[in-house]
Amino acid sequence: MSIWTASNNAIVAAMTQLLIAGLAPAFVPYREGWALQRRVHEAVVSGAGPEHLILCEHEPVYTAGKLTRPHERPDDGTPVVEVDRGGRITWHGPGQLTGYPIVRLPEPVDVVAHVRLLEEVMLQTITGLGVTGRRIDGRSGVWVDPVAGGPAAKIGAVGVRVQAGVTLHGFALNCDNALEPFGHIVACGIADAGVTTISAELGRRITPSDVAERVSEIFEALRPGWTAASVTTIGAAA
Repeated sequence: MSIWTASNNAIVAAMTQLLIAGLAPAFVPYREGWALQRRVHEAVVSGAGPEHLILCEHEPVYTAGKLTRPHERPDDGTPVVEVDRGGRITWHGPGQLTGYPIVRLPEPVDVVAHVRLLEEVMLQTITGLGVTGRRIDGRSGVWVDPVAGGPAAKIGAVGVRVQAGVTLHGFALNCDNALEPFGHIVACGIADAGVTTISAELGRRITPSDVAERVSEIFEALRPGWTAASVTTIGAAA
């Protein structure tokens, strides 16, 4: 996987590219990142450019997917960016690695398999660092088992869209971000769940820059031949 940065304006036909749009301290405004996704998506759809995995850290922002309900929005009136992905409301910001794979899905298009792939990328990433994560039946994302009888805690979220057979949006992996912003929303529409980070689980700081290369390598290794059948264990809801 080749590495590009946001300073590269041209998009050329080649193998899948890793595009580092901005990591701390170069946080990416959400709307700028969204516009970048759309430009790359258009190039992939038309055949004018290669598939990309875009990685970045955003400036603090709430984004609401198409299924977001009024009571799930910020309780303090903070503005929300409405987006065209699936899922509900979430937060992005410093300390969270956000990944946007802009890739063409094989026919027949299997969106569930793509979601499971993104979960697997996050699962293998955190496992390699010493954090035990799992899936929960009926809930997307990556979860960490509860402590002392509390709820399971989400460490990685997924929200995607597929247009013209090519994906948009993607995943968000909590590395060392603040958790307080999640307290103002019903994150992902799940009221009975907690939120955690890699750093909180390990007791030491792990930043998005620390895991970006690992994430890209795992994504590139898993993609060939991936199907929904590749998922072997999905935990029961806690």
